[in-house]
Amino acid sequence: MREINAEGFIYNAKTYEKEFQHLLCGIVSCYMMMIADKVLLTNNEGDIRDKLLIDYLNNDDIRNKTELNEFSFNKEVPENETGGRTDIKIEIKNPFRKVKAYYVIECKRLDGKNTTGVSGLNAEYIKNGIHRFVSKLYTTNCKINAMIGFVVEKLDIHFIVSEINKLSKAHFKEMIKMKQEICKEKFIPNFDYHYSSIHNDCDNSEFTLYHLMLDISKLLKSKVK
Repeated sequence: MREINAEGFIYNAKTYEKEFQHLLCGIVSCYMMMIADKVLLTNNEGDIRDKLLIDYLNNDDIRNKTELNEFSFNKEVPENETGGRTDIKIEIKNPFRKVKAYYVIECKRLDGKNTTGVSGLNAEYIKNGIHRFVSKLYTTNCKINAMIGFVVEKLDIHFIVSEINKLSKAHFKEMIKMKQEICKEKFIPNFDYHYSSIHNDCDNSEFTLYHLMLDISKLLKSKVK
């Protein structure tokens, strides 16, 4: 899976991309298991993330099945230099890897309300999601990270993504420095709702942000806490 550079065993951009896409495939596999298991979830971002993280991503049997053994998943980890607390920090067990070369995933809920308004969940996805990577509150040392959108209502996900793009251009263009809007990807088999966007951070350094949109609407058992 990895391409090691002979000069000091340094990872290159293609290596990180391939590795991260493999990781996202594994996360989607865990999501599919959650759907098959018909787990019950509260309509709360932290609770949904914890169920995915604790019962699936950190379950040894599932990690073997999804080939995620070499990844270490931790929640609410403080960033050393910025004070930001990442939803999910992902480290790789490899002696040739730099300590700071880890991935970050931010989780946000999404629904069909006020989709182009500056105070709805779409806006939160942008202001308190995408912007945290652009502002470097979250580290992007590998030039690649991701967001997970927990879709809490039955809706057209592709439409919601297009609404996020419209909202970004209309109200948050300078905030998220988008070079490429959120576009559909095709590297995860049998899963239609994965995307990527390209941004410049506050130091004008380009990075890629992947987006997984996970429909968990059928699993909800209560309202937002």
